[in-house]
Amino acid sequence: MDQASKLRELINNRKSILKEISSDDDNNTKTARVICVTSGKGGVGKTNFTINLGVELSKLDNRVTIIDADLGLANIDVLLGTVPKYTLYDVIHKDKSIDEVIMNGPNNMKVISGGSGVLELVDMDSEYIKQLIEKLNDINKYTDIILIDTGAGLSNSILSFVLSAEEVILVTTPEPTSITDAYAMIKTINFKSKDKKIKVIINRVESTKEGHIAFEKLNNASNRFLSMNLEKLGYVFDDSNVVKSVKKQQPFTIEYPNSIASKNIKQMALKILNDNDFTISSASDGFFNRLVRFFR
Repeated sequence: MDQASKLRELINNRKSILKEISSDDDNNTKTARVICVTSGKGGVGKTNFTINLGVELSKLDNRVTIIDADLGLANIDVLLGTVPKYTLYDVIHKDKSIDEVIMNGPNNMKVISGGSGVLELVDMDSEYIKQLIEKLNDINKYTDIILIDTGAGLSNSILSFVLSAEEVILVTTPEPTSITDAYAMIKTINFKSKDKKIKVIINRVESTKEGHIAFEKLNNASNRFLSMNLEKLGYVFDDSNVVKSVKKQQPFTIEYPNSIASKNIKQMALKILNDNDFTISSASDGFFNRLVRFFR
C-alpha cells in the first residue's frame, strides 16, 4: 500500500508538470501518448489485456482511447458487446469525422474500430492523405493515452502500427510456442528499429516463478542474439474471473475489481504512468503521420 501511495503521489506530481507544459503549447501541437499492444501469436489475451489496461489507466484520471487495429477481426467489439456504427474505414472512404466514429466504452474510455479500409492507404493521393491525417489527429483532442490493439503476427500492416508507436507492449504466455513467437516478433522489431524499447507482460501465469522464468528466457535470448534489453512490465495470474467477465462481455477490472488479475493490471497501469522514459512526438511527426508513411 505504501508503494502504491508513493506511485500515485509521483504520478500526480508528474501530471501537474505536464499540465503546466501543455498549457503553454498550441493546441495543434499537442499529441497523446501512444502505446501499441501486440503479440507474436493469437490467443494470448492481448485484446482483453488492452481493454482492462485502458480501464485502469482511466481510473487513474487519464482520458483513454483504444483503437482496434486488428484489421481482420473486431475483437474489442465482441469483448465489450458493442456494434460500431462506423469505423476508420468510414473516415477514410465516406468522409466521416472522428467525432462520428468514436464510441463510448466502459469507465469513460473511447473506442475506435479500425475496419479494413486502412490497408487501402497505399492507393491514395498525397492531398487526400494530408486531409486524412488532419482528421486522425483530431483524436488527440479526446485523449491523453491512445492504446493501439494490433492483430497478432508479423504482417506488414501489424508491424506498421508497432513501428509507428512511441511505446510497445508485447503480450505472451509461458507456453513454449508463445515464447518462440514472441521472440520472433522482438527480432523483427529490432531488425527494423534498433532503438525501439519493448515492454513485456507474461499473461496467465500460475506463479511468479513461472512468469520470471518465461521473461528471463525472452530477455536472455534478446540480450545474447540481439544485444537488446527488454523491460518487464509484469505478470497477469491465471484467474477464473477473467473467463467469467469475457462471458459477460465486461472488463474484469470493472466486474471483479478485487480479483488477482485486476490487481496485476492496476500495478502495471501505475508503472506505465510512473515511467519517465518516454517521448511524445509533435503533431507534425506524430503517430498517424508515421503510420501513413509506412502504408505509403
